[in-house]
Amino acid sequence: MAQGDGNIYNNFKEEVMEGLFDLSSGGDTIKTMLVGSYTPDIDSHATYGDVSGTEYAAGAGYTVGGETLAGQDVTQDNANDRGVFDATDETWTSLGPLTPSHPTHAIMYVPSSDKLIAYWETSGTAPNGANWTLEWGTNGIILLT
Repeated sequence: MAQGDGNIYNNFKEEVMEGLFDLSSGGDTIKTMLVGSYTPDIDSHATYGDVSGTEYAAGAGYTVGGETLAGQDVTQDNANDRGVFDATDETWTSLGPLTPSHPTHAIMYVPSSDKLIAYWETSGTAPNGANWTLEWGTNGIILLT
């Protein structure tokens, strides 16, 4: 996978179709955590506990549990025949240096249920104490087609 590639956990796919999540503004609180070493498994990873052992420890501008997503928005895109989930890009203030030196993945989850939503590869520039931003795709975070 290339930087920025990701995937949605299979358990989330099932549970979103069962109506267990509200991704819209004012719905479920969603967080994104950073991990320094992670091997994704969309089949068996379903909860925060499945991935928390790879999360960065508190310190160096990082808070365990990750950053709360802001600006959540769910829209219907009739021109492209899809549903779109999007939010504001996430920024960690004064992040790093970290060990290992750069996050390998960002993992999105719902803290109230500890359910995982999706992950993205982030390997790239190591945080050096400056602000570090995770930019979502221009078409949104998740597209349902």
